[in-house]
Amino acid sequence: MKKVLTATCVLLSVAAAGCSVGVREQTGGGVQQGGPIKLAVVPKAIGFDFWEKVRVGAECAGSKHPDVTIHWDGVHAESDVSGQQSLLQDLLSQGDVKGLVYAATDAKALADITKSAQGQGTTVVNMDSGTTPQPPDVPVFATNNVAAAEQATDALAEQLGGRGKVAFIEFQPGTSTNETRAEGFKKGLAKHPGLQLVAQQSSGSDYNRALQVTQDILTANPDLNAIYAANEPSVLGAAEAVRQAGKAGQVKVIGWDTSEGEIQGLRDGVITGLIAQNPFKMGYASVNAAIGKIRGSADPLPDPDTGAVLITKQNVDGPDVQKLLNPTCENPPA
Repeated sequence: MKKVLTATCVLLSVAAAGCSVGVREQTGGGVQQGGPIKLAVVPKAIGFDFWEKVRVGAECAGSKHPDVTIHWDGVHAESDVSGQQSLLQDLLSQGDVKGLVYAATDAKALADITKSAQGQGTTVVNMDSGTTPQPPDVPVFATNNVAAAEQATDALAEQLGGRGKVAFIEFQPGTSTNETRAEGFKKGLAKHPGLQLVAQQSSGSDYNRALQVTQDILTANPDLNAIYAANEPSVLGAAEAVRQAGKAGQVKVIGWDTSEGEIQGLRDGVITGLIAQNPFKMGYASVNAAIGKIRGSADPLPDPDTGAVLITKQNVDGPDVQKLLNPTCENPPA
């Protein structure tokens, strides 16, 4: 029987740093040739367009295998590191989770969760963001953030004719995703000496904070030419600040992810480019890999790079882009 369970967020009060993870003793783990499998799939946060697409991919993968239950759960803010630690701890303590597929909100803080899960025989796969250290037997299915961020910086340089003042809105310093996107952005800047980085602020992955820090940047830099924003809330907040300032189109906004609001901003000309990841593929590949590891599949793991495409106003209505933006199990993106 194929089942999918969607759970609400469970938050337990626990300190973020040095969290002591209490789990059951190892129950044997190893290869499970048959029988039911319960997978806990935990994104960085629920309620975001990106993670909803990950969920569709994860549940699609689960539906392709017999006796697999997907338990989807998460905190409500990507900055809630302690909440995610508590949630994962609680799932592991229940004793019926055979596999844990999750995106780490903080690379260092979540490393002990992976270690504890493996210690009790639970298979672990990371999606989008891994841990530091990253165990060699724990794959990370994710966008090549460095390469994609560099591609977006190249696009920004082209839009500006190679010269201009740029602000960078990052989202969650300490996460591997944030750091690799920042690395790719600055690697791209190094290739375009005419681009000058004049401000760098964090949105905390929060729309309102992104709006505020962008307003502050625009006030301090009235001659700003462009904003590079590193995730969905950052892009939306930055775009709204530019819109409110009456500088839509004048200040270029390029960033990540493809929520409905971002796509509308692209169509309106407020946003000039978006790096579209493949969250469906991320969820699908991660769950499929976890099931394969639990059941002892001899098939090699697929390429962990789940891909990225630059979307502009010119290509947003193309069939391949539309499939990426509206993925289904029946018609998945490549």
